[in-house]
Amino acid sequence: MQYGRIMGIDYGKVRIGIALTDLLKIVASPYQVYKSVSRNADIEYLKKLVIEQQVEKIVMGLPLNMDGSEGERAIKTRIFGDMLEKATNVPVVYQDERLSSVEAENYLLDADVRREKRKNLIDKVAACIILEDYLKTYCK
Repeated sequence: MQYGRIMGIDYGKVRIGIALTDLLKIVASPYQVYKSVSRNADIEYLKKLVIEQQVEKIVMGLPLNMDGSEGERAIKTRIFGDMLEKATNVPVVYQDERLSSVEAENYLLDADVRREKRKNLIDKVAACIILEDYLKTYCK
């Protein structure tokens, strides 16, 4: 059996939520929220993380419109994903992320997390939801 992780990314303009699986690729966990600096700096940061965490695949949340079409945000996400794949030599796949932030917000509300803390957690929880959805769909 080959050990390595899958990284989940909730890519946003200001923050990037990051989640990781365990080395057996069974359990997804929120990892961190990275505050975006610039596209190149963000790529370099994630590249370093990919190496440190032994990441074998990256799952990026794809922000589709409610009708399933791709808008401007989805196009920007794909451009970033393509750059990340080239920089890391790790395959990047896309997972529909519609309503993942709403689901993350509801999860944190149910857990009775205060508003100030929710703002700092929501992106990594959304990344975890994206990664969990991918694992349920493709890694049974």
